[in-house]
Amino acid sequence: MTLFAFAMDDDDPVEIFTRFRDKPYSLFLDSADKEHPSARYSFIACQPFETIESKSGQITIINRSERLSFLGDPFSTVKERLAKWNINVPQRYDLPPFQGGAAGFFGYDLAQGLEKLPTLPSTSKIPDMTVGLYNQVVAFDHHKGKGWFIIHAADEKTAETEYKRFLHQIDAKGVGFVASSFQPEWSSPFTSQSYEQAVRQVSNYIHAGDIFQANLSQRFEATIPPDFDSFTHYCHLRQVNASPFASYMNFGDFQLSSASPERFLCVHSKQVETKPVKGTRPRLPDPNKDKEMMRELLISGKDRAENIIIVDLLRNDLSKVCGDFSVDVSQLCALESFAAVHHLVSTVTGTLRTGQTPVDLLRACFPGGSVTGAPKVRAMEIIAEMEGVPRGSYCGALGYIGFNGSMDTNIAIRTLVYEGDKVWFNVGGGIIADSTPSDEYQETLDKASAIFGSFR
Repeated sequence: MTLFAFAMDDDDPVEIFTRFRDKPYSLFLDSADKEHPSARYSFIACQPFETIESKSGQITIINRSERLSFLGDPFSTVKERLAKWNINVPQRYDLPPFQGGAAGFFGYDLAQGLEKLPTLPSTSKIPDMTVGLYNQVVAFDHHKGKGWFIIHAADEKTAETEYKRFLHQIDAKGVGFVASSFQPEWSSPFTSQSYEQAVRQVSNYIHAGDIFQANLSQRFEATIPPDFDSFTHYCHLRQVNASPFASYMNFGDFQLSSASPERFLCVHSKQVETKPVKGTRPRLPDPNKDKEMMRELLISGKDRAENIIIVDLLRNDLSKVCGDFSVDVSQLCALESFAAVHHLVSTVTGTLRTGQTPVDLLRACFPGGSVTGAPKVRAMEIIAEMEGVPRGSYCGALGYIGFNGSMDTNIAIRTLVYEGDKVWFNVGGGIIADSTPSDEYQETLDKASAIFGSFR
């Protein structure tokens, strides 16, 4: 197989994706916040040549010639299937980094196969992991103002035929957006009082020496009408809560839309980067009050402690697969501002050891420390006890792993799930020894505010 790339005008990727939005396994990895320094690339992928799903350790692989079902490790399976197709094309540095490979979501509950954790009942049929293998990608570099149709093909004639077919598809009339006036009636298993009591219980575990920190979340759920359009809603979400690691994924029976501000793991030429987010203040419309929120966050010892604990955890996780002395904290507790909130963001880097792959890195660090706590396993046990339901895609990772060894994934926060007549999302925060229960509850509402506001 050979890699071919056809230059395109820098068209609106949202408009192009409307042509493919209804196809199962159509994915839009979207740098929606163009002002953020990390928001450079957007990718569209659809019609994978193979799909891989995992549910409670049961793996299902479907491609044009076979259907396989077996018990196994989902991370190892993705690694093996990427290697099986042997599309080992060196990365072209003149193109955006995702040039074909695996893309989809890795749900938080994959942790059940990595550690011995409590099993929680679930009524959802959504897999723990769903990814497709794609040999065609539409890629955009917003810094250069360029786009490309990228394809792995046997020869140039085949590549040109597929490119012409793609152009014919995007020339067709797209599906228009329908403005929604739907206002959900949200429900949560927590009241303010019960959430604050859960915070106090987590604090008790901290004072007893079980953990240093745990991420506690609450889930908001609502019923949606039969004509509700999840992609139209995503387009509004990306306007009111633009984020650098956004995405929309249509898997047929369910859809995901994410306005995540947090990068989980990025790999480029063996160089690894993770950017844990801990510490939050709401954005305010008054510029002076907004600056006060920024200043308050920067000097908050409590918020810095949250962040530093997770930085230390991620340094340890990266060290499992990165070279000796290569792991470094290049940025600690820097302030970054997003559409709805201010955050403290740190940057931890490393270099993959020889023989280690991006999938090995993802497995070694999964799930992200910023959404579990430390120590990670005990924190996850306490999360299961306090929350009582599986997290699903929430706090997992959405993104891609390329045939060329590149990878970029987000932490799946500010992420909605649409399944049948239901939509839901979780919001949470890190609990440490001096957390104030009422403040922690308010933080979940601050994080949820933009999602609430994305419904017209």
